[in-house]
Amino acid sequence: MTIEEAQEAVDQWIATNGVRYFNELTNMAMLTEEVGEVARIIARRYGEQSEKESDKVKDLGEEMADVLFVLICLANQTGIDLTEALQKNLEKKTTRDKERHHKNPKLK
Repeated sequence: MTIEEAQEAVDQWIATNGVRYFNELTNMAMLTEEVGEVARIIARRYGEQSEKESDKVKDLGEEMADVLFVLICLANQTGIDLTEALQKNLEKKTTRDKERHHKNPKLK
């Protein structure tokens, strides 16, 4: 699935199942909540915090998909073409950071 197809699929899901988009502020709060769930799993599974038994069954991919879904909702309702935005972002990073990371001794 391309990013464009994902944006279309989410829009269709909202029209069919979601009745309408939540407003942007609600979706921003939901995005923050979903990112927090990803952070909790990573902090406990890969970081130094211990993981509770109840957290061991949580699917990191599913939580990341929740983040992506809400991010796509925000993009759709604010008129952002995520394919174009990502392409521009990669071009910016490539120009800005062309040598930066190769010269970073911390990355060797």
